[in-house]
Amino acid sequence: MSVSTVAQELFPGFEPFDSMTGDGITIHGMRAGTGMPILLLHGFPQSHVMWHRVAPVLAERFTVVVTDLRGYGDSTLPDVDSAHSPHSFRAMAADQAAVMQRLGFDRFVVVGHDRGARAAHRMALDFSDAVSGIVLLDIMPTEWVYANVDAELALAYYHWFMFPQPDGLPEKFLEADPIGYLHSVLGVGGHSAVGAKGDAYHPSALAEYERLFADPMRRLATIEDYRAAATIDLQHDAQSREAGRLIDCPCHVAWGANGMIARAGHSPVDVWRELSRRPELVTGGEVAGAGHFLVDEFPDEIGQLIADFAASATPVFRRG
Repeated sequence: MSVSTVAQELFPGFEPFDSMTGDGITIHGMRAGTGMPILLLHGFPQSHVMWHRVAPVLAERFTVVVTDLRGYGDSTLPDVDSAHSPHSFRAMAADQAAVMQRLGFDRFVVVGHDRGARAAHRMALDFSDAVSGIVLLDIMPTEWVYANVDAELALAYYHWFMFPQPDGLPEKFLEADPIGYLHSVLGVGGHSAVGAKGDAYHPSALAEYERLFADPMRRLATIEDYRAAATIDLQHDAQSREAGRLIDCPCHVAWGANGMIARAGHSPVDVWRELSRRPELVTGGEVAGAGHFLVDEFPDEIGQLIADFAASATPVFRRG
């Protein structure tokens, strides 16, 4: 199935676009609606397609932009370097800020799941004048995860430690059965360590994830994403913390009651409040019955959560 066919089926009324950023990266995305702008960012191992049950409903009230992060979906595959900077959340954040500026939006809400939520966190730090609020779905801060590893988390998040390995080891690991691995992460046909329910995915969406993950260069980009998280992203986070750069906008965190975040032994709201200049603006709660892929499992609830947050954030914006 072609990209355009998937777009027509899963995102009726949305207009596809490809937007060039300042460093030659092209970000693929779609937009629809009018009113306050909301940017939706996906996580691993998905693409912007993960929002197909949420975005059309939100577009009835808001301007909705859904994009593929660099290295994911149909956005550009960045070059690889020894510092992993082209795959850092800082680079991802800069891409997305440039896209929104090109679309004509000075201020907007950012909603991210998984890797997209980490990019949203970085956007709130690096582009605080543009980001009026963030919704973070099923993550703890990257620094916190690496500093608070126990046996249960290490088993569930083993790819956080496997993918950063050098010398082609993770590449060979994924090459053996890429679609089988993809299905295991998503919980398709069996158990997932992050509480995913494999029957939650639309067949066309799952086919898109399979198409993309079958590409060894896109798998490499995914691996580089995690290599960056274990190295340069930690450096960026430490530098921001030492400089006193904190989240300075409303922030809502939500997590699946059946996922790892719920079993972390710490309140996600309390953890994120420590990274906010205005902790009273950090709210959140768990989604009953959900695992890690809570957008796929409970799209109505997540859509309402986003709509309520965006309405309360009341950012100043201009239409593109």
